[in-house]
Amino acid sequence: MMMTTGATTTGATTTEPAPGRARRSRPRLARDTIVGWMVLVLFVSLLSVVIVVRESLRLSVTERANADVSQEIKEFRTFTQEGVDPETSKPFTSAERLLQVYLSRQSPSNGEVIVGYVGEEGVVTISRGPGAPSLEEYDLTRDTDLVRAAERSTSGTTDTPAGEMRWARTVVDVRGGDDAMLLVAFFTQVERAEADRIVRTLTLVSLLALLFAGVVSWLVAGRLLRPVHLVQTAAEEITEQDLTRRIDVGDDDVSGLASTFNRMLDRLEEAFRAEQRFVDDAGHELRTPITVIRGHLELMDDDPASREATLRIVTQELDRMGRIVTDLLALATSERPDFIRPTDGVDVALLTVSLDAKISALGDRRWGVSQVAEGTARLDSQRITQAVLQLAQNAVQHTGDGDAITLSSGIADDPGLGRVLTISIEDTGPGVPESDREQIFQRFAHGEPPDGRRHSGAGLGLAIVRAIAEGHGGRVDVGGRLGQGAVFTLVVPVDDSTGRVEPDDQEAP
Repeated sequence: MMMTTGATTTGATTTEPAPGRARRSRPRLARDTIVGWMVLVLFVSLLSVVIVVRESLRLSVTERANADVSQEIKEFRTFTQEGVDPETSKPFTSAERLLQVYLSRQSPSNGEVIVGYVGEEGVVTISRGPGAPSLEEYDLTRDTDLVRAAERSTSGTTDTPAGEMRWARTVVDVRGGDDAMLLVAFFTQVERAEADRIVRTLTLVSLLALLFAGVVSWLVAGRLLRPVHLVQTAAEEITEQDLTRRIDVGDDDVSGLASTFNRMLDRLEEAFRAEQRFVDDAGHELRTPITVIRGHLELMDDDPASREATLRIVTQELDRMGRIVTDLLALATSERPDFIRPTDGVDVALLTVSLDAKISALGDRRWGVSQVAEGTARLDSQRITQAVLQLAQNAVQHTGDGDAITLSSGIADDPGLGRVLTISIEDTGPGVPESDREQIFQRFAHGEPPDGRRHSGAGLGLAIVRAIAEGHGGRVDVGGRLGQGAVFTLVVPVDDSTGRVEPDDQEAP
């Protein structure tokens, strides 16, 4: 059966990564790094301890062996000079008798062997301590090399079938008899075995401690790095459509990362919400003027009067759209940290005078100033001017020709905010019902005036005023009686010293 070239082959295929998309290698886990370094440092530390303890124990065995041998030689010399034969109560006259009496009174220590020699070859007796090798294991009296070494030197170290042996000898001349030689040998095998046992136990305990530290550090590192893992997981799962994901925060330092991440998510969520509100608000409010403009343009004919009327309506709607966009941008900007830029030393009296000059041009009303505050304060004078102009414009919309609108400013003590600057706009209009006093500060909210007239506007002005007040850390109050007018008061915190007069500064009557 022949196969044609160019046929399509079916089956398993390999997918190559898309161009420009780099393959992401598995990152090295911080948990592994922390545990690895901790275990390595602990291993080096424990190994150093084991080595130091091992060498210290071996040195201790050597020093103790040398001390025991030296002490035994010293005691024999003292006994030779001062000791007497217990049978005659006189000094020893026989080397053999001297060695027998001396050795009978000795109790060799662990691993110690004491041998007495008379003359050149005679062995008087052997005294063995516990742990010393047996005669079958090693008989030092038959070690000719040891005897010859003892004749040439007073001490030394010899390797024997029973292990290392440290020895020393001394020779005394007994009056009227042969010379007596005492050989003291110390076998360090038992002591070294005990030291090695201690080292093995320490090594085993160190390994268990290392294993335990590794497990504990693995668990602790996992717990400490859990916020980091949660941040990574949350960052991968969060999208612009869902910013509600938050991370559980603990009470340690590393959990501060999770707290910071949560605060960042709060800011992002608020920013997305502000953007969505801006889009929704703009779409909601701009839809009507666009519809009006389109409808009139579609119906516009060649009649000059009709065209002029259409252009006038279109111009008005475009102006309204411009005001709406400006107000929306102001509200969007109010959620930024730099929306309020306060400056020090703002003279509130000059600010009040400036506000009176600006608001009096808003309409044909009976403008007045009832009170002017004195002192300086830290605030954003431009935003305060914007808020007061908006309140005055609102008062103009709800009053008629000849109605009174009064501006006043003062310094007072507020129970919740402390020392505050108050700037009020009072009018003689219909007033604000109690049920609408909270609603009117919402975006695109319109109160229900008692006269039933709905005034033009997008309903963003008072929302901007509240944003400016809250940006200063203050609030906006609404007062007045229904049917007798409304009082809007901008309340802004100031320093405690603002507006206070010292006794020396008061003028004499």
